[in-house]
Amino acid sequence: MSDSLRKLRHVSVVAVEDGGSREAFLADAQRFRRELLAHCYRMTGSLHDAEDLVQETYLRAWKSYDGFEGKSSVRTWLYRIATNTCLTSLEGRKRRPLPTGLGAPASDPTGEIAQNHEITWLEPLPDAPREDPSDPSVIAESRESVRLAFVAALQHLPPRQRAVLVLREVLQWKAAEVAEAVGASTAAVNSLLQRARAQLDEVQPSRDDRALAPESPETAELLAQYITAFENYDLDKLTALFTADAVWEMPPFDGWYHGPADIVTLSRTHCPAEKSGDMRFLTTTANGQPVAALYMLNPQTGRHEAFQLHVLDVRDTGIAHVVAFMETALFAKFDLPDVLN
Repeated sequence: MSDSLRKLRHVSVVAVEDGGSREAFLADAQRFRRELLAHCYRMTGSLHDAEDLVQETYLRAWKSYDGFEGKSSVRTWLYRIATNTCLTSLEGRKRRPLPTGLGAPASDPTGEIAQNHEITWLEPLPDAPREDPSDPSVIAESRESVRLAFVAALQHLPPRQRAVLVLREVLQWKAAEVAEAVGASTAAVNSLLQRARAQLDEVQPSRDDRALAPESPETAELLAQYITAFENYDLDKLTALFTADAVWEMPPFDGWYHGPADIVTLSRTHCPAEKSGDMRFLTTTANGQPVAALYMLNPQTGRHEAFQLHVLDVRDTGIAHVVAFMETALFAKFDLPDVLN
């Protein structure tokens, strides 16, 4: 348990004992937890850090509750605290990239592959259970604003630009509200936003095809074919599922691969699987995208063990991008088992 969580639980007990408005505040503020998590995730690119920062946000809010004058909503006030908590946390930290964000060209799929644990990599965000779309937290956590490509692009921005762009473009705050939140003039906010937009345009590839929702029938069909191809070790079938410009990357390996042929060659060359039955999958969603959780057969135990989380960017033209996260500790964050019997 983090120190912030221990402190928050302590102050929650104190609030209940006081029986005053703080208790009501804490009860009311909890309904914003999920959208604040998404906000802190956009800022940091880390699920783990976002969870800690949300706890710190509530702790700071509780401590400063006497200074809350009600000039804004509790939600807006919490976002201000969360934003500044994130900015403080990000001071002196390096951005969290994906391999494609390191600036290197596409890798040779037959060459050596190497893990780079010196880089703090971008992490996926498990999707929340389906909620009422009229809820403001659902609006704030729109799929486009947490898609891996967008969050990865945000990591190219300095933290202050990142905050301004998220508050203005995702949360649709007015410039004056953003200025108050980040302690800058309105003119400075507009300048930061202009620079942030220009830099995002440089790092985000434009696409002509349409991203498909994870619950759409088209996505379900493509995901089923993707899983079947891997489980049957039918890599020729897999080739046909990717778009012509598809990208594959798998942090903490620092290479990335471009095009269906290279992606399949990578699998033939470096994947531990050798035959049908060596791989099994469970499905879930993350970042508003479908996820195929891969379990690899361990010949020594005869069981399939957690191996990779494949977060897919599914388009109406095929599978355009796969980020295969190798960090098996993420399986628990998705309520996935470590082993399939």
